[in-house]
This record gives sequence, structure tokens and C-alpha cells, in this order.
Amino acid sequence: MIDLPLPPTEVPLEKTEIRTEFIPIKMGEIAVHVNPGPESAVPLVMLHGVYYDHHLWDSVVAKIAGRTVIRLDMPGHGESQRGVPSNWTLDDCATMLLEVLDALDLGQVIGIGHSWGSMTLLRAAHRAPERFVALGFCNMPFEAGTRGTQWQFRMQHTLLPFRGFYEKQVAKAMYGKVHRLTRPELSWQLTQSMRKVSNAHVRQTDQAVIMYVETGTPLIESLTVHALALKGEEDYVPVPPRLDTTIVPGGHVSPMEEPEQVAQWVKKVMGLSRG
Repeated sequence: MIDLPLPPTEVPLEKTEIRTEFIPIKMGEIAVHVNPGPESAVPLVMLHGVYYDHHLWDSVVAKIAGRTVIRLDMPGHGESQRGVPSNWTLDDCATMLLEVLDALDLGQVIGIGHSWGSMTLLRAAHRAPERFVALGFCNMPFEAGTRGTQWQFRMQHTLLPFRGFYEKQVAKAMYGKVHRLTRPELSWQLTQSMRKVSNAHVRQTDQAVIMYVETGTPLIESLTVHALALKGEEDYVPVPPRLDTTIVPGGHVSPMEEPEQVAQWVKKVMGLSRG
């Protein structure tokens, strides 16, 4: 019998003034969750990482005021389930983001990404730097997938029918040891979001984002948009080149592990702009 993680004792974000709409684009119907703010300030767009959804940012958004915050559910995750193609790439994700900005009639934004979300922002900003006033890359992988990684994930995917066990292994890889042992709600939150992701979408996302991804180093080195980075002390990703990087306690899910420090970092990213 599998022991499930305990549920959280509190909900970090009050569900007030959140508008959700679905935007039909080539990557399917993308769920967009909007916390409205003053129109005079440049909007903040936030993208989550693999296996999570827009709730990854709940505790961070609760500490941000004074501007509109727009959070996407990435393809095959959260509420973005309809019409997602069976094969896609990170470049397709960059196109998705730019199409969403067009649909929302947003000329410029401040972009904040976690892991896969950061990788998407990096590619979108390389293609259309004029759309981004500032960027924040949180827990961003940027190294190319290796044969060892490809073999490892192919083996892991054989365990997908045993979702409870699979989710426990993912939690061990995602969170720092202290956070994982002292805050069981983190594993519960991962379980809640991951169970919305089908086995097919798990495989496709892993293939596009982790297993067969090309290096992002040249994109970082040629980036023309002001940007900051953040990673956890136990994070498996290295410090990216050229970027001023904040190191916080924990592993690969800093927005959940250290929301206060991540919120302060997001405000620094916002300070890079004049919006």
C-alpha cells in the first residue's frame, strides 16, 4: 500500500480577483489566469515548470502588488488539456507564449519562468526581445540532454503505470532534503498538479524539455534583455553564464520551497524595468 503525502494545512493564496480564460492557439487551448492590476504598470507573465501548473506561483503572487499578474498553464498541464499536439518542441513553446501575448494584446511584459517556463522565456526573448522589458529565470536548466539522461528517463517512464511510486521519486529529485522532510505539503502539491498530467504528456514533456533539448548557453550569452537568475543550493542545475544569480536554500522548486525569497527576487527583476 502506498502512503500518500499529507495535505497542506493552509492555502497560501486567497482566491480573489482571478480571471481565467482559454486561448486557442496551435499548441491547443492554453489556460491563462489573470490577477488584474493597474494598467499603467507593465504586466508580469509567469510560467511554471514540468509537472506543475500555475499554482506553483501562488505564495509568490500573494506577495506581489501593483501590477497585473498573468500565469499560464503550460501545454498538457493544469487546465491546458484540450488540443495539445502529441509532438512539440521548446521552440513551439516559445511560439505559444508569443501567440498568447498577441491574443491578450500585450506589447511588452516582464517574464518570470520556473525551469521549463524559463527555458521557454529564453527562447521567446531570443526571437522577440522587444516583447520583454525584463526577465527572471528561476531554476533554469540550460545544458543539452545527454545519452545518459535519455536512458535514465526511458527507464523512469516504465514506472509511469505506478503513479504513486513515480510521484514519490519525482519529489525526491525536485525538493531539497530538509524541505522534503519537514514540509510534507510540498509533496502533496506536486501530487495534485502531476495527477492532471497524463502519462503521454509526461513522456512528451520529458522528451522535449529534458531528454532531447539543445543547449541554451548560446541563447543566454547573446541575450539582449535585462535578466536575473535564481537557483536552489541543492538544485541540479548549474549557475547560468553571464547572469547575476541568487542562491536560496532548497532544491529545484524554489517558488514553493522559498516563496518569500523568490518574491523578493521577482521584485528585483521588476526593478530592472521602468514599468
